[in-house]
Amino acid sequence: MKRIALVVLALALPSAAQQYAYPAKGQSPEQQKKDEGECHGWAMKQSGYDPSKPPPAAAPAQTAPVTGSGARARGAAAGAIIGGATGGDAGDAAVAGAVGAAAAQRGANRRAARDQQAAASQQQQAGQASFQKARAACLEGRGYTVK
Repeated sequence: MKRIALVVLALALPSAAQQYAYPAKGQSPEQQKKDEGECHGWAMKQSGYDPSKPPPAAAPAQTAPVTGSGARARGAAAGAIIGGATGGDAGDAAVAGAVGAAAAQRGANRRAARDQQAAASQQQQAGQASFQKARAACLEGRGYTVK
């Protein structure tokens, strides 16, 4: 379900598609080049996004080591208590509890890394959209039709 929502969100956001500016008031190619350069700079200031220097891509998701999280120790303690209370082998139950807790912690780490990557991607797309909107506003204010 989460993947479907991310795909829908990605489709709803504007892509980094090329914008085209038509000189609706007969501006010369030289004037258009000057206007586009000035509007590019203005759009960067307004949006805080520079399309020639996009933020670096997020590193591939890496799971943090479980060591030091306390998950194994808590799992082992819970397993030993349950094993002792049910008349089973507390040692085996402690091992099973530690393994289960470590696996759960790794899963949580993977989910957190995936969510962080999705947030970074959404932030970059929002920056691109903001830049394009500001650039289009500037060019339209100077008499261009922007698509």
